[in-house]
Amino acid sequence: MKAFLQRLVPSKKQAQDAGFKPQAAARREAGFGGSSPYVAGDRGIETMSGFQPRTMSADAEIGPARKVINARTRDLARNNGFAAGAVGKEVDAIIGGNFRPFVKPDWRALGLSKEWANEFKEQVTSEWRSYAEDPRKYADVTRSQTVPQMFGTAYRGYLLEGEALGLNNWRKRRPTKTCLRLVDPDLLSNPHDRADERFLRGGIDLSRDGVALAYNFREAHQSDRWAGVEGVKWKRIRRETRWGRPIVIHFFDKLRDGQTRGVSRMAPIVEKLRMEDHYSKVELQAAVINAVLAAFIKSPMGPEAMEEMFGEDGITKEGSAASGWVGERSQFYQENSIKVGGARIQALFPNDEIGMVQTARPAAQFADFEAAVLRHVASGLGISYEQLASDWSKTNYSSARAALIEIWRGWTVRRTAFAQGFCQPFFMSWLEEMVLDRRIRLPQNAPDFHQNWMAYSRAKWVGPGRGFVDPVKEIQAAAMRVALGVSTLEDEAAELTGSDWGDNMDQIKDEMGKMPAGVLHPMQESFAKLLGHNGGPALNSEE
Repeated sequence: MKAFLQRLVPSKKQAQDAGFKPQAAARREAGFGGSSPYVAGDRGIETMSGFQPRTMSADAEIGPARKVINARTRDLARNNGFAAGAVGKEVDAIIGGNFRPFVKPDWRALGLSKEWANEFKEQVTSEWRSYAEDPRKYADVTRSQTVPQMFGTAYRGYLLEGEALGLNNWRKRRPTKTCLRLVDPDLLSNPHDRADERFLRGGIDLSRDGVALAYNFREAHQSDRWAGVEGVKWKRIRRETRWGRPIVIHFFDKLRDGQTRGVSRMAPIVEKLRMEDHYSKVELQAAVINAVLAAFIKSPMGPEAMEEMFGEDGITKEGSAASGWVGERSQFYQENSIKVGGARIQALFPNDEIGMVQTARPAAQFADFEAAVLRHVASGLGISYEQLASDWSKTNYSSARAALIEIWRGWTVRRTAFAQGFCQPFFMSWLEEMVLDRRIRLPQNAPDFHQNWMAYSRAKWVGPGRGFVDPVKEIQAAAMRVALGVSTLEDEAAELTGSDWGDNMDQIKDEMGKMPAGVLHPMQESFAKLLGHNGGPALNSEE
């Protein structure tokens, strides 16, 4: 039996003679160090030998590089068309022109009725609309933007600089005293630019638990010529009042424990965008030069021919035969200009020839290279290549629909996070003023407002709709979701068009009431019956 097993399992020497090598030796010969079971952790592997990043805390990684990253992303957004387009498209898709709350008070938690919740919702929505969209712009401390416009600017700052900062101010002389001031993240810094400390990092005072207690703002940007003394003075502002009203609103993506400041979402793609921008400029410049120098006149009389014909001194001595020949040639081109129908015909000096520049620009691989870079950039931004490049030439319905679903999922997450982290605190502050000033009244038996602040101010924030790839198919799918109870009319209206279903119903009901009998479309007649009407003049009754 032992001899049989020996024949099945060769000895070490027999294996080596047959060409078999131990796994570690084979890995070393192939260029692998064999020091770690994971290739990613192997320090000896040749392909990873130069890739040795340091292990650092979140603030140590972000802090020293934040100013440089912000300056570069801002420059790209100013001067790179693809970067500017990507930022604009995301801001338009997530915030749009009328980012607003759909108020949904938690009436069950408050112990109040559903009827009260509906009345409260209508009252708050009406007051908020008058305040947020006021063309006098009292909601902005600087009186330069409406509330949706400020939210758009804040989101743009979050996208470019990694964080959105605002101060929740109180102006006694305004119709509504609560107002918002957007703050440049550059102003948030440690007093006198000193190094980070345990409880002071990135301009933020921290507690032992890592809670932000206060924020230190430079009173003027150092680059402002008028800054003067204010450029070296700081103001410390508490995070919130003692009863919880937000004063400083700071939103950023917290990616690691111990992180106190945000980093631009464009940071991973800055290098690729810069390289693509430089390559595109070089190709464009080459194409322009080739277009300008499309043709030239070639003379057979080069330096060697001139020397052979006139001797070594013929080229340099003034008044020589060579000098005379050059003068005659120059005078010939100045005098011989023939025009036919306004077009100039150039006569050539004897033995001269016309040469043409080969315009092989842009390079054959330019389009493929640019597409590859833009796909990388689009993936980093969470959008599709087609959106970034505005190139829909190779897109069909299925691919467009799949891309839209994937992208919309990411946008929905970002919209929810931004609304909860930046918009909701400001909305809660405004609602507090409305309730305390009795502009919005609560029932006699209502629970205390401050103890149930979140239940009263609960809201779903809605921006632009998702839009349609195929309107008929998507409307049919929405109707099926509602019929099966997996969605609601309110949710479908908000997602597809960004509208309020309740406002739509009121408007449709009013429009149907103004239509004469017999002109309703069959679908509208069915809808009228659903509302409890029979169409025509009956819609104007007291029902």
